[in-house]
Amino acid sequence: MGASPASTGERRGLYYGWVVVAACLIIGTLAFSSRYSFGVFFKPLATDFSLNRAATSGIISLYMFLCGVSAILGGWLLDRFGPRKSVAAMGIFTGLSLLLASQAQVLWHLYLSYSLLLAVGTGGIYTAILATASRWFIKRRGLAVAIVTSSLGLSVVISPASAYLIAAYGWRVSYLILAFTGFLIIPLSLLLRLPARETLNLHEGEALETLNTRSAATSAGSPLVQTLKTRNFWLSFFMWFFLALCIFIIVTHLVPHAIDLGITATTAAAVLSTIGGVSILGRVVTGRISDNIGRKRTAIINTVMLALSMLWLIRADDLWGLYVFAVVFGFAWGGVNASFAGLVADVFGLQRLGVVVGILDAGFDVGAALGATFAGYIFDIRGSYTLAFLGGTTAMLVVTGLVPMLRIRGRSKTG
Repeated sequence: MGASPASTGERRGLYYGWVVVAACLIIGTLAFSSRYSFGVFFKPLATDFSLNRAATSGIISLYMFLCGVSAILGGWLLDRFGPRKSVAAMGIFTGLSLLLASQAQVLWHLYLSYSLLLAVGTGGIYTAILATASRWFIKRRGLAVAIVTSSLGLSVVISPASAYLIAAYGWRVSYLILAFTGFLIIPLSLLLRLPARETLNLHEGEALETLNTRSAATSAGSPLVQTLKTRNFWLSFFMWFFLALCIFIIVTHLVPHAIDLGITATTAAAVLSTIGGVSILGRVVTGRISDNIGRKRTAIINTVMLALSMLWLIRADDLWGLYVFAVVFGFAWGGVNASFAGLVADVFGLQRLGVVVGILDAGFDVGAALGATFAGYIFDIRGSYTLAFLGGTTAMLVVTGLVPMLRIRGRSKTG
């Protein structure tokens, strides 16, 4: 029998899953721009509030720690109320928090606005966009997830714009502009929805049966509490934790480190931006490759690259050396993010994806908080970031050892 006209037309038309992916990409970019540009604000804030580096790092460390709590709550809200309502609420808090941060007069104002309210607004965003986009795809999930997680890289790319605004108008105006972009999340949330079974089956074909079999093997009949007790969960938790520890040593302290080497603030921001730009390429390339050779293999390759790039950074003392670091680190960071994001759905299935991603993201946030504070403390007591960079190297070697221990059922191309 031939396909019905409606079915044929739907198959020929634009699959709505790609609209969701595009919306998630923009939402993530807007939400994370304030997080990944904090290094650009680091020295202006330290100067205005007379803070040492550990205390300045404490602003984003507290923010990341609270993001961990918010990520778990956001995952529950996502599963309970769906992506539209939960993401719209996050957009309100994101814009409001940055608006208040621009008016901060004493340090506790930043703790309230940036650390607390911004955490409420953005802590659950990654969970929301990753879980929502993942539900629309099976065979092309690696590519879809890679595109969505490219929002992390794009948010870093805009760092030079923040650096320019700070140089021209000050950090307060820059936060005002970021507040406006935060409010844009609200209308974009209207594009988010979950797929109907028939829609997914129409566009993903027989892979739906593979998904059902694998989801039953990994999650059906297994309460969330049991999932959290599994070896796979804790391996994943510490993989995300140690990855974040390394990443936020760089995100928070690379710009101050470059300025210490005699590089201008705007050029240092351009180096950080290079990491974000190249990470997009790493995400897309790795996401596509991981669908063929397996996400575990691609994750291991990229964690080794991250460790080697951290060792390079210890010896890099000029602009050329920093750009080499930025290219390698950025590509590998993008590759690891794409691999880890795809592994979550492969390992845990889709039934409780929002909550599981939320808890893993909480582990990431705690690792990020410790990484940022650790590096600032090391600099204050030793006057150098060398030990902090060695700590990041060690963290990535630990992750490299954890990835092969993951067990994935019901799929052959996982490495």
